[in-house]
Amino acid sequence: MMNTRHHRGRSNYHAGLAAETCIERAYARDGHELIARRWRGQGGEIDLVFRKDDVLAFVEVKQAGDFDRAAESLRPAQMRRIAMAAEEFLGTQPAGSLTECRFDLGLVNRAGAHQIIENAFAVH
Repeated sequence: MMNTRHHRGRSNYHAGLAAETCIERAYARDGHELIARRWRGQGGEIDLVFRKDDVLAFVEVKQAGDFDRAAESLRPAQMRRIAMAAEEFLGTQPAGSLTECRFDLGLVNRAGAHQIIENAFAVH
């Protein structure tokens, strides 16, 4: 018999994958090419990385009951970790840190609807 915490963890994991798939499809419909999924660097993890017209979009995906709660779950410390991972990822690109990029937030609510906020956070 599976304990409650293990079951909740598995459920959250699968909900996260479903949310990422929803956001991935939205970017694909808009002509973005998926470059990486759950890319992990020393500084942290980036949920999705897309390219369109030589611009990279680093996308953090958040899923919650509604869009506001999903957006509120992105914390400053997490933004810093994503930025550190993105900096490491840029090191793998031909233009390095000169690669044009942005940080987007993909939100998915309990009904499975999505919302994408481009340039959701600035990195200094």
